[in-house]
Amino acid sequence: MSSTKKEQTEFNKLHKRLRKNVGSAIADFNMIEDGDKVMVCLSGGKDSYTLLDILMYFQKIAPIHFDIIAVNLDQKQPGFPEHILPKYLQKISVPFHIIEQDTYSIVKRVIPEGQTTCSLCSRLRRGSLYGYAKAEGITKIALGHHRDDILETFFLNIFYAGKLKAMPPKLLSDDSQNIIIRPLAYCKEKDIETYAELKQFPIIPCNLCGSQENLQRQMMKKMLENWDKAFPGRLETIFSSLQSVAPSQLADTQLFDFIGLNLDQRADVSVNSAMIEADSSGLDILQR
Repeated sequence: MSSTKKEQTEFNKLHKRLRKNVGSAIADFNMIEDGDKVMVCLSGGKDSYTLLDILMYFQKIAPIHFDIIAVNLDQKQPGFPEHILPKYLQKISVPFHIIEQDTYSIVKRVIPEGQTTCSLCSRLRRGSLYGYAKAEGITKIALGHHRDDILETFFLNIFYAGKLKAMPPKLLSDDSQNIIIRPLAYCKEKDIETYAELKQFPIIPCNLCGSQENLQRQMMKKMLENWDKAFPGRLETIFSSLQSVAPSQLADTQLFDFIGLNLDQRADVSVNSAMIEADSSGLDILQR
């Protein structure tokens, strides 16, 4: 097999794997329904490009009808290449809208130099996107978070917030006005990275929050990468645990009624009777 055919074969396998993972996530969490107007939040990074690409594929073959609009928030970062996204979106013929909101100046004014800007930047970005979605009758907001993002958030909450929670694949916003979906929830970051390289998406790097050194999320990412190399399959097992939660085996009194947990005397009698009957049967066998 020639190198070109081999590369095409590997690309087809990767594309099929991503389609399968996205399709499974959409089905498992009922992410997209007939008549939905899906807003794909496009940042210019590998994840959101891949998300848009896969959803456009499903839009063509799905037995239901749903609309897609790609939305980018121009945060007025110095040097941001404003032409790249419109040019790309026009090329692939997808409806789009650019929201112009100077969140960059707010972040730089509020956050002291050297401190992490990601949290505030995220809140401001989310507010702008949610507001647009509500005004335009958007029924689902699609974000590009993948499996590794979910795992990183899980451990960030454990290590730094003392909470056992992650990023849900489907979420009702705090104001109950928007439904957020994460169709890439079952996809590995390395698959997305490879796919983005092969598709040659015009990546726009984030030089405001994502490039800061020593962020807690970067530490989590490195930890998970090391685990994945040393213990293949561990990340899959951890992600599976997020889908198989046993509240009675944890210690949250809001999720499980530990205070009201008492012995069931009837069950106790039944167990004792069964044990006596078993003992009697054993004696009968020994006496024969």
